[in-house]
Amino acid sequence: MTRPVVLIAEELSPATVEVLGPDVEVRSVDGTDRSALLTAVAQADALLVRSATLVDAEVYAAAPKLRVVARAGVGLDNVDVPAATAAGVMVINAPTSNIVSAAELAVTLILASLRNLGRADASMKQGKWERKALTGTELLGKTVGVVGFGRIGQLVAERLAPFGVHLLAYDPYVNHTRAAELGARVVELDELMRESDVVTVHMPKTPETTGLIGAEQLAMAKPTLHVVNAARGGLIDEHALVEALTSGRIAGAALDVYSSEPPSASPSAAKLLELDNVTLTPHLGASTAEAQEKAGTAVAQSVRLALAGELVPDAVNVAGGAIDDLVRPGVALADRLGQLFTVMAGEAPELLDIVIRGEIASRDVTALKLSVLRGVFRSVVTEQVSYVNAPVLAEERGITVNLETHEGTERFRNEIQVRGTLRDGEVVSVSGTLSGVDQIHKLIEVAGHPLDVTLSDHLMMIRYEDRPGQIGQYGALLGEAGVNIAGMQVSRAGDGPGAEALVILNLDQSAPRELAERIGEAIGARAIHTVDIAY
Repeated sequence: MTRPVVLIAEELSPATVEVLGPDVEVRSVDGTDRSALLTAVAQADALLVRSATLVDAEVYAAAPKLRVVARAGVGLDNVDVPAATAAGVMVINAPTSNIVSAAELAVTLILASLRNLGRADASMKQGKWERKALTGTELLGKTVGVVGFGRIGQLVAERLAPFGVHLLAYDPYVNHTRAAELGARVVELDELMRESDVVTVHMPKTPETTGLIGAEQLAMAKPTLHVVNAARGGLIDEHALVEALTSGRIAGAALDVYSSEPPSASPSAAKLLELDNVTLTPHLGASTAEAQEKAGTAVAQSVRLALAGELVPDAVNVAGGAIDDLVRPGVALADRLGQLFTVMAGEAPELLDIVIRGEIASRDVTALKLSVLRGVFRSVVTEQVSYVNAPVLAEERGITVNLETHEGTERFRNEIQVRGTLRDGEVVSVSGTLSGVDQIHKLIEVAGHPLDVTLSDHLMMIRYEDRPGQIGQYGALLGEAGVNIAGMQVSRAGDGPGAEALVILNLDQSAPRELAERIGEAIGARAIHTVDIAY
C-alpha cells in the first residue's frame, strides 16, 4: 500500500519528523522556491510550512492529492484559508504552542521596564556606571492591570501572583469565577487605567480593540504607570503613547509588537526608538526553542489524525465529522452571524440560544452550532478558535449554550438566529439566511428589526431616532472619509419621525472606529457598530 506523502517546505525539528511516524513518506522542498514548491506539491497529501512559504490558490491548484496544510505556528497570514476550503483542503495550526513563551515575555518586559534594564545594558556597553540615574521600582505591592484575561492573560496573572501584586482584569468575556480564583478583581477599563501601576495587554486585534488604549485612557493613568504590549501591535495607540512618555504623563513602556513591523517603517512607531523610557524587543513572543518545538510536534500529530480520517482538534476550516449536504452551505453563514453577534453584544452573554428554522432543522445541525460559537469567539481570544475548542471557550466563560430546531419558518426556506441574553437581561439577536442559486448570505433580522440585506464583508450598523436629514449626514461623513456605500437598508420600529431606525450599510472597505464615533455623535446614534468579517 502506498504511503501518504508529507511535504515539509521549511526547516522543522527532528522531533516533528519523528511524530509523523513511519506510516508516511516524508519529502522536503524549499518553500520559498516557487517553482520547486509547485512541482513537489503535486504528489503531496499533506504540506507542512512555517511562515516563509506562501500557500495560496495556485498551490492548491497544483496539488490534486492535497488533503491538509499544516502551519507550524499560531498565525495563518501566509495560508489562504478560504481558497483551501474551496479546494477541500483542511488547514491546521498550533494555536497554543506559544502561549507560555508569550506570557513569560510579558512578565520579563514588566520587570525590564520597572528596573530600566534596557537602558542599563546600553549604558554599561558605553562604558558608563549610572546606578543613581537608573534607579527602578519594585513590583511588590503594585497594582497590575491585565487587559484581556484569556489564556495568556491568565498565565501572566498566575506568574505575577508570587510577586505580591494586586491584580485587576478587564475583559468583556471574562469568567468572573476564574478571575477570582487567580486573585484578580474584574473592573471596567477606565477603572483599571486609573488604579494600575502596570498595565499589560493581551487582547486580540480587531476593529473594536485597535487603539483600545489611547490618549483618553493614558490621561487617566498615574504618572508612575508602565505599559506593556506583547500581544498585537496597534492595541495601544503609538502616537498617544509617545506623547504620554515624552510629556511625563506616564513613566515607561515595554513593547514587543508594533502597528508596523519593524517599527522604523511607521512614523509614529519610529519615534519610540528615540525614547529612553521605552524597552523594545523585535516580536519575540513565540521565539523560544520550546515554542517552536511544540508547534512542530503539535501540527505533526494533527497531520497524522487528518490523514487517518480522524477528528482534528486544531483544524480551523473543517468541523469534525461528516456534515449533511443540506447543512453545509450554512456553516460559513453561521460563523459570520456569530462574529456579528459579538460586535453587537460587546460582552459575554450568560445565555446563548442558537435557533435553526426550516427544512435543515430535521438534519444534524451540530456543525452550525459549532460554527456560530467559532464566530462568536474569533475576536474575543488571542488563540486560534477551532470547532473543537469553541464549546470549551464558552464553558470556561460560564456561557450556557442552547441549540433549538424548528421545522416551520415564516419568511424564508431556512433561517439561523443567534440570540444572547446579557448579564443585565438585555437580549441581542441577529438572524440570517442563504438566498438564491448562489446562496448569498443575507441578514434578515437584527435586534428585532426585520431586514433583507446582504451580509457583506464590511458593515456599519446604526440605531438612531429617525428624523429628516439623518441619512444625508452619515452619507456625507462616509463620503468625506472616502468610504463608499455599496448598499443599504433602513428598518423602522414604528411609523413617522421619532421612531427607532436601524440602518445596515454595506461598505466597500473597513470604516475606522474614529469615523464611526464621529457619525454617532453627529446624528445622536443610540448605538453604532462597524463589522469586518473574518474568514
